[in-house]
Amino acid sequence: MKPVAPEKLIEIDLADAGKTALMAGILARLVRAGDVLALWGDLGAGKTTFARGFMAALLPQEDAVPSPTFTLVQTYPVTIAGHAVEIWHFDLYRLKHAEEAYEIGIEEAFANGVSLIEWPDRLGSLLPGRRLDVTLAPGDAADSRRLILAGGGEWRARLAEVEDLLRSCGEMIGATMEAEARSARRDAVLAESGWGRADRRLLAGDASFRHYDRLTMDGRTAVLMDAPPPMENVRPFVRIGRLLKGLGFSAPEIYAEDAEAGFLLLEDLGDQTYTRELDAGGNAEQLYALATDTLIALHKSVPQAELDLLPVFEDARALREVQLVLDWYWPAHFGSPAPDDVRHEFVSAWQQVLPLREAAPKSIALFDFHVDNLLVLKDRLGIAGCGLLDFQDAVLAPVTFDLVSLLEDVRRHLPWDLMERMIARYLAANPQIDRDAYMAAYAIIGAQRNTRIAGTFARLLKRDGKPWYQRFMPRVWELIAHDLRHPTLAPVANWYARHLPNAERAALATQ
Repeated sequence: MKPVAPEKLIEIDLADAGKTALMAGILARLVRAGDVLALWGDLGAGKTTFARGFMAALLPQEDAVPSPTFTLVQTYPVTIAGHAVEIWHFDLYRLKHAEEAYEIGIEEAFANGVSLIEWPDRLGSLLPGRRLDVTLAPGDAADSRRLILAGGGEWRARLAEVEDLLRSCGEMIGATMEAEARSARRDAVLAESGWGRADRRLLAGDASFRHYDRLTMDGRTAVLMDAPPPMENVRPFVRIGRLLKGLGFSAPEIYAEDAEAGFLLLEDLGDQTYTRELDAGGNAEQLYALATDTLIALHKSVPQAELDLLPVFEDARALREVQLVLDWYWPAHFGSPAPDDVRHEFVSAWQQVLPLREAAPKSIALFDFHVDNLLVLKDRLGIAGCGLLDFQDAVLAPVTFDLVSLLEDVRRHLPWDLMERMIARYLAANPQIDRDAYMAAYAIIGAQRNTRIAGTFARLLKRDGKPWYQRFMPRVWELIAHDLRHPTLAPVANWYARHLPNAERAALATQ
């Protein structure tokens, strides 16, 4: 008998077995140690196909993935988010009594591994509630399948974050390369670049379809980016990466590419992010000075012809983003939607302020320029010692944009005087920039960014069930208050004083 199922979250039609395996690979990028995936469906429903696709996405090599039917369980060592984890693939069809599962390591699997369970009904009450139910059933067309995902707790949050991507994948999946064809294209990239014999280990993934494998061969390493189209497009990464590299910055060199298939073979810049260096006691003054110097050099280096190719960070986008605080924080805090007159006044205030950013000069903004995306390269001198990651979303924006991202990071309490020294450092290197115009743009971008973050964190709590971001909310409001002191932001500051005064700015209750 099937235990009571968690809440149904997503239902997708998959055209054939190849699409089932591809969807399994996408879900594999979301798992963490301790996760349990229960595969439901009759004989021939596609459970083993799903399991093979799931594990093939995580295994370092194209090793055969056998069905564990005759041994009930197979284990596979993988690396997830930099940590060694075992995938436990259970096929419990021949399990006679639930208690027998203890003999094959079910407790250890649930505690420390990632469990993929075929015929989970055999476990009865031993099947944990903190699981993702994956139900496969025949679809309307021959060879098609209907996939239903159900879960609670963290699974609800994780799937909510990528729900639109998963649904669009179900709709667009017919336009996606067959898994076998993509594997052949990947192997060709590796073989032609001399990395065909390399060992592959999952390096990182995120809540997108993109993931990275670290390749090791003959004492050398490289990184393989796998960004399957049409959900991902590597061409902006290639263009911006080569631009940065050509200008002398430490973006990863691109050794080989198949942009159509979504594969890039990249230089391995290592794992020592600014975050790790700072957490280990690294010198914050030196690290932030190097990052600031990198921005100074970047803004002086990019030719106008390249700037003209960048998408512009427009006021319309900024205005949409700040309204997240009305869409999510306001109803979560006050218990009802923001009144129309309050929203109208809010939008009007920002419409007065946002155009004033234009007084500052514009240049390239890498967009996610913060400590998680900067690497410490101790074997390189000067600005080359600052490794750059995650720049594919670069835009044309006021030159304050990336420095705000770096200094007003809500996850790190930078001393105010350090922030002021970095701003002064940037301005000293650019005496042609009007300081008043720069500081106005800095305050506007900071207030806009942090207002968006306040709304985003409320959405993560209320929609996605992610309470842990609330610990950053006091810093978010502190930064907003700091930015609102600039006289240019008076219309927005007045709105906050009337409708969200200091007494109303707080972390949301997480119960």
